[in-house]
Amino acid sequence: MSNRDDDLFEREMRGVRRLPEQPLPIRPAPGTPTLAQLARRDAAGQSPANSREALSLPDQVREVGPHDLVGLKKDGVQEGVYRKLRLGKYEPQSRLDLHRVTLKDARVQVTDFLNSACNHGLRTVLITHGKGYHSVTPGRLKSYVLHWLEEWDLVLAFHSAKPWHGGAGATYVLLRKAPEASLRNREQYSKGR
Repeated sequence: MSNRDDDLFEREMRGVRRLPEQPLPIRPAPGTPTLAQLARRDAAGQSPANSREALSLPDQVREVGPHDLVGLKKDGVQEGVYRKLRLGKYEPQSRLDLHRVTLKDARVQVTDFLNSACNHGLRTVLITHGKGYHSVTPGRLKSYVLHWLEEWDLVLAFHSAKPWHGGAGATYVLLRKAPEASLRNREQYSKGR
């Protein structure tokens, strides 16, 4: 380097101090969560997925006929994902059969079933409610099950099953990812960057 380069270097480096002998850690040690990750975990612990609230049991719900094909896609669900659910492309990871179950018992069973499925990280389940041929009001239990699926935050989408899974007497349900699974995915994705 020439004297001119040395002078320029000296001028640019004015005010710069030597680093301490022990380098400061830039990132936390592997496996140690950051403050942001801890905050997200705390927030996830307060999510609706951890609530054990029972589903409502109103006197009247919108009636659905025994043979009606029904479905609902809530905001945020991609059209391709809903299409696969509708076409039965996702194999149900768990099933609940409500044949010959009273309405009050069905409410408890659906609540427990969906909470358990979400806590175990299941995404697609099948609820068999039947068509109600043998009840006084055909399609009554089916109508209530659909009402419950629509009102619950854990449920992202649902659709009547394909014939090999029960047809109009059963419903595919797409569940929200468990908060822990979403957090794991986010953490894994951020590590890959």
